[in-house]
Amino acid sequence: MTSMGFTSFQLQAFRSSIGAALLSLACACAPAAAEVLRLATGQFAPYATQERPDQGIALDIVRRAFALEGFEVEYTFKPWTRTLEESRAGLWDATAYWGRNPERDKGFLISDNVLTEQWVLVYRQAAFKEAPFDWKGLIDLKGLRIGVVQSYTYTPEFLALLKAGTLNTVTAPDDLASLRLLIGGRLDVVPMERNVACYLMQHHFMDSEVQDLRAHPRLFAPNFTTHVMFSDKLPDSAARLQAFNRGLRALKRTPAYTEKLNWPGCRLNAIAPAPERTPAKPKR
Repeated sequence: MTSMGFTSFQLQAFRSSIGAALLSLACACAPAAAEVLRLATGQFAPYATQERPDQGIALDIVRRAFALEGFEVEYTFKPWTRTLEESRAGLWDATAYWGRNPERDKGFLISDNVLTEQWVLVYRQAAFKEAPFDWKGLIDLKGLRIGVVQSYTYTPEFLALLKAGTLNTVTAPDDLASLRLLIGGRLDVVPMERNVACYLMQHHFMDSEVQDLRAHPRLFAPNFTTHVMFSDKLPDSAARLQAFNRGLRALKRTPAYTEKLNWPGCRLNAIAPAPERTPAKPKR
């Protein structure tokens, strides 16, 4: 017998039960490890890029939305075509981020809108000497030299005018090449995503080269939504889609979401009211 009235066997059992209870309590209080999701993506700076600590505006929004629902995200960068094919086959938990396309969407569950891209017409002020550049409909762009990127889809109305030969376009391999043609005076306007243009201006040109560039306030493609896509071959995709949408709705109610959407200090962010006048034609 011990001094407290227990046998050594009883005391050992008592201590074991107390230890088990404390261990159980510790496990109940410890936060569960976040589930890690592997997402495939491609390069489209500044929205998806390995060059930024946050891996891009859009990818950071996706990461934050998932985090609000208890998920961690790991991105792997691949060519966009491989990203799409492998994600559709279920080799990745999801892929970000994509515009809507009926053919491309096949085999996927599509999330709510991550962000709406700000497609605008970028132009040189010096090309429009008689009056500031203005446009109200695509037909107003007739007679202008318009830069387009060979792999981009654009809008159905724009493509119809191109097919009809109504609009005069110059094709470039990418946005950077289009900007170089615009700065060099070989183009009058270029449809381009605002933050993409700001990124390229900051990283590839001197300020003196781009100081005359402006963006018209009217959106060229006002409904260009973007999304996370989940393969319909994975059993957890539906639940993960719902969780992401919940997190995204919560994130959009915070200032952090709005702050991510503008490129700080870019002159293309300055939006002035469009003048009410006949659309101006460039002086060349």
